[in-house]
Amino acid sequence: MPTAPQRVGRRERNKQEKLDRITAAASELFAEHGVDEVTTQQIADKADIGTGTLFLYAKNKGELLLLVQNSTYAEALAEGKAAAEEVPGVLDAVMAIIGPVVACNRKQTDNGRTYLREMVFGDPAEPHHHEALALNAQTEQAVAAVLQRDQRIDTETAATLAHVVASVMFLSMAATVNIGHTVDEILNEIRGQIQVLLPR
Repeated sequence: MPTAPQRVGRRERNKQEKLDRITAAASELFAEHGVDEVTTQQIADKADIGTGTLFLYAKNKGELLLLVQNSTYAEALAEGKAAAEEVPGVLDAVMAIIGPVVACNRKQTDNGRTYLREMVFGDPAEPHHHEALALNAQTEQAVAAVLQRDQRIDTETAATLAHVVASVMFLSMAATVNIGHTVDEILNEIRGQIQVLLPR
């Protein structure tokens, strides 16, 4: 006999509603002004909460950016994984995974670069930072799975190569020299580097 779905309590609903308001406020302000030009007070005001309440959900602006960007990264990764299923070639399938992630990161270049910096240098004990690292690990797992389509690449080698691929992708997105580059230019740069890594 199926169990009845558990009802979410008022407290949990209130917490989720505040989190949704914070996420929407931060997302809108970051997109409009860039993360560096937005204060936590502005986000709290737009979300209609106190700054003390805001800091219960994210302890600083970097964590707020991670909160906002993680959801779009997760959507981009899901899109890339689905696309890779339809692509037969290994290199093309890897690029199918990477393409939406790069496009997502470059919607607002400064915010995307700050997100990568927070992912590398932020506090891994913080929940939104932890989630960002988990998304990076999922990206590597997806790439490794595609690489293993090539019979010459064993599981351990695929994991190592996927780690290198992720590093290439993040460095290409974060590099100051690439600030003015389009998504296609960055993807071409990444493709050329990955091509060198694969067996011939």
